[in-house]
Amino acid sequence: MDFTFHQLKVFLKVVEKTSVTRAAEELHLTQPAISIQLKKFQDQFEIPLFEVIGRKIFITDFGHETAKACQRIIWEVNEIKNHTLAYKGFLVGQLKLSVVSTGKYVMPYFLSDFCSLHPQVDLKMDVTNKSQVVQALEKNTVDFALVSVLPQNMKVDRIELMQNKLFLTRKFTGDEIGVLKPQKSLKDVPLIYREEGSATRQAMERFIADQNVSKHKSIELTSNEAVKQSVVAGLGYSVLPLIGLKNELTDKDIEIVPSTGLPIITQWNLIWLQDKKLSPISKAFLGYIQENKGEIISKNFSWYEKY
Repeated sequence: MDFTFHQLKVFLKVVEKTSVTRAAEELHLTQPAISIQLKKFQDQFEIPLFEVIGRKIFITDFGHETAKACQRIIWEVNEIKNHTLAYKGFLVGQLKLSVVSTGKYVMPYFLSDFCSLHPQVDLKMDVTNKSQVVQALEKNTVDFALVSVLPQNMKVDRIELMQNKLFLTRKFTGDEIGVLKPQKSLKDVPLIYREEGSATRQAMERFIADQNVSKHKSIELTSNEAVKQSVVAGLGYSVLPLIGLKNELTDKDIEIVPSTGLPIITQWNLIWLQDKKLSPISKAFLGYIQENKGEIISKNFSWYEKY
């Protein structure tokens, strides 16, 4: 057999996407180029790797078994590359993070220059809600997590990055707003909530409960962006993290409603399991954060201090 590394990657992408067209898009190649490499790879086997029925491609059992072997070969080749770079003094491997939804406005700024300094480091960042982030940390499938509320009953170490401020918001009207007394002013206003398990949802529920506001009308949405766009559209009021409102405040799509009991202020924390054996990449990243945190905040979040 005389297959190439490129053919292995092409075949694996076709298996993953079950489509020559989508494989071509993912690999930034033309469909004819994918088809040629796929045919050359198939020609080295007497047993079909796939079948084309109509315009659909179906991977055979033999094809799936071959794909597993291809994946192992590619992994081993990448390990050789990583070992070579490591001997040259480069940081190599993967840095894995799980970040709460609103953390996507924070974490990239603490990663950008680090990734530029270490181009051989592969970054994998999952953005999801708090409960999923905590679960990933608990299962030890990530190196670090970014949260604004520390998980309970879990021993973690942490670095505080910056403040997380939450304000009551509504569609911009331009009207002068005095300090809102929620128990009088919110009883008939639709309130827009994040889904269960979200730290923003929990903060908003505490705020509403503390002010003795009955939830006369409420809307529940499953992402911070959806909540924000609903506020912009005038569907209701919501408690939102300031970190995600820079453009909307600048463009006068949203306004902050001064309110009794707000803002709620917590801290963005980069956390990791207390007993975790940190990889060289993880240790380097922590060192980078500790040394450069102040400069990163000053450079990218000066607007944040106005509120």
